Amino acid sequence: MDVQAIRRDFPILGRQQGGKPLVYLDSAATSHKPSTVIEALASFYGRSNANVHRALYELAGEATGLYEEARAKLAGLLGASADEIVFVRGTTEALNLAAYTLGEARLEAGDTVVVTEMEHHANLVPWQQAARRQKARLEAVPITEGGGLDIPSYERVLSAGAKVIALTHASNLLGTINPLPELTDIAHRAGAVVVVDAAQTVPHMPVSVHELGADMLAFSGHKMLGPTGIGVLWGRKELLEELPPFMTGGEMISEVRLDNATWAGPPRRFEAGTPPFAQAVGLGAAVDYLRGLGLADVRAHDVQLVERLLEGLGRRPYITVYGPLDPSARAGLVSFNMRGVHPHDVATLLDQEGIAIRAGHHCAQPLVRRLGVAAACRASCYVYNTADEVDTLLSALDEAWRILQ
Repeated sequence: MDVQAIRRDFPILGRQQGGKPLVYLDSAATSHKPSTVIEALASFYGRSNANVHRALYELAGEATGLYEEARAKLAGLLGASADEIVFVRGTTEALNLAAYTLGEARLEAGDTVVVTEMEHHANLVPWQQAARRQKARLEAVPITEGGGLDIPSYERVLSAGAKVIALTHASNLLGTINPLPELTDIAHRAGAVVVVDAAQTVPHMPVSVHELGADMLAFSGHKMLGPTGIGVLWGRKELLEELPPFMTGGEMISEVRLDNATWAGPPRRFEAGTPPFAQAVGLGAAVDYLRGLGLADVRAHDVQLVERLLEGLGRRPYITVYGPLDPSARAGLVSFNMRGVHPHDVATLLDQEGIAIRAGHHCAQPLVRRLGVAAACRASCYVYNTADEVDTLLSALDEAWRILQ
């Protein structure tokens, strides 16, 4: 990829921070937006804005067409059918939807739900609540010392019986990419449904829901060059048809009487009220942009940057890196700590050099505790980052270490 040409597509990268060029290494939290996405949103609001699925006038029809066109683009990205794509407000809402509806439809007292130690809170807390509501058990699969999932433990838990497996495709803290086809095959042979948090993978690599073997899969628009306030829950059509609604109200119904109601079919059953239709159009533009780059090339670029970052951090004895050391085995992020220094202090000093990273528990407190630390620094890259920016980060870490000693 021509990264310098790509950078010109992102207006925010022209700004400075503290008199220094912005080095943005926090795309795992949220990504920047290319001009095409910004323009798609502005065009929709300026020319096509009307509520969708609600009126017969021309403007509403145009808005509805753009909304459903975006749904088709997301389906194409995943190798899915458009009626399997549910628009939500983000990964968190998608996983809450999955946990609530599967809990209602599939879980009974004494059943087991399986999660892992590496889950983001959004793929852990909703399952805690679902298990509590249904009086089910929650089992957590541990990680290995190298930051991978303990597969033998996973197999043992499933052999004891489980109804639902909730796991991340890639850890937002360790970067570990889990072997989804293997894990879903084991789960399906045990009779379990698999729900995947793909927030860190769909934006960065080719993802086919059928090749992964998932039953439901969630991700957010704002992490893949799209707007905030839009996300996707994909589900197998026959599974979605089985599930009850998550929220009720307008648009998700077939018929309403004063004493009862019946539901529309998927995906509208799960899109109560006014959906984020303008954001969906913006997300469709982001899909166009990423497919224009080629997601295989996006992945290759991530691997190159992570390899450079891992090599540089590995040469610094004052740095501890978490997760796999093989760049091809992790997503485009690296978490680390500086010996004896709180991550917030590191992030503050880097910010003074115009470098934006994340520091904290990364919404993965059980995993942070498992690592034996209070928090961690995280640098994450995307299509607009360069090798020079990685080197800038490494040099700034050297200076921070000098200052903090």
